Amino acid sequence: MADEIAIEVSYALPGAQRVLSLRVPAGSTARRAVLLSCIDALFPEIDAASCPLGVFGTAVADEHRLEDGDRLEIYRPLENDPMEARRLGASRRAGA
Repeated sequence: MADEIAIEVSYALPGAQRVLSLRVPAGSTARRAVLLSCIDALFPEIDAASCPLGVFGTAVADEHRLEDGDRLEIYRPLENDPMEARRLGASRRAGA
């Protein structure tokens, strides 16, 4: 059906990942697709109206138009600051 596209909406936690397959209207934006997926019903911690999004590992704006076959990813805040983790690792290796 040309007026719909098939996409996946993905969300990952440290111990689990959920991927929902769905069809959305052609021309749907990334934000609209998250809202249509209702994934926030499965993961109440997701703020579907403002969570950061990406497609195949690349961050995208809310207005990004999805294409057939896209995997839309919902990002969550990092638990550790990568810069701080590198500093701690370097100081441990240096014996400090």
